[in-house]
Amino acid sequence: DVQLQASGGGLVQAGGSLRLSCVASGFTFGDYAIGWFRQAPGKEHEGVSCISSSDGTYYADSVKGRFTISRDNAKNTVYLQMNSLKPEDTAVYYCATDFEQKDCTVVAASRYYGMDYWGKGTLVTVSS
Repeated sequence: DVQLQASGGGLVQAGGSLRLSCVASGFTFGDYAIGWFRQAPGKEHEGVSCISSSDGTYYADSVKGRFTISRDNAKNTVYLQMNSLKPEDTAVYYCATDFEQKDCTVVAASRYYGMDYWGKGTLVTVSS
């Protein structure tokens, strides 16, 4: 079975940092893009970042320069390093993958339900 498990969320003060991890299993991890979405209370899912099978990356304008995505194919893990966190980054963060595309097109379009598999989210709360 395909599984994605996100972790690393928590409570942090504005300006602080967190690193999210997404551990995957059940598929050839290195062959597919992995994306991060977030959903703040009362808002739609937003595509935050993505890393393609060829290590191309995507960042939403709202996180560029503050978030860094990376992958370790040996560990079937994608990381999202989040620095200079702001209260508006508060959301549940989900990792997801799409078996029909190897790039980040779906994530860049914030098409959360266009992905094929999602992990349970991890809550990030940034206090002011």
